[in-house]
Amino acid sequence: MARVFIRSKIHQATITQTDLRYEGSITLDPKLMQAADIEPYEQVHVLNLNNGNRLETYAIVGKSGSGVVCLNGAAARHAEAGDQVIVLTYESFVHLPPKGYAPTVVHVNAKNKITKVKKGG
Repeated sequence: MARVFIRSKIHQATITQTDLRYEGSITLDPKLMQAADIEPYEQVHVLNLNNGNRLETYAIVGKSGSGVVCLNGAAARHAEAGDQVIVLTYESFVHLPPKGYAPTVVHVNAKNKITKVKKGG
């Protein structure tokens, strides 16, 4: 049986906008995606610190350097601009992860600019 562990997270990002009419997903600044090792169309979980909502969607690439964190489509109903969220990715291991394993944590400021990256093992 596989076990699922956190691979990376963007910690306390700020929702910059929502777009109910878009097809769906979360639009992220590619600088955030690269730092957190998130690929386009990869499944992510979004945890809203303001209202407790948790949702599952996929990431799409926004404008580089924009700091964009935008919930689209139905996901837009789960947050408002200004809400703080955690964006998580996961990894499965058949047994346990390698010794010393830890997730990558990307810390950002209020404008979603990277302030610190703690690389996992």
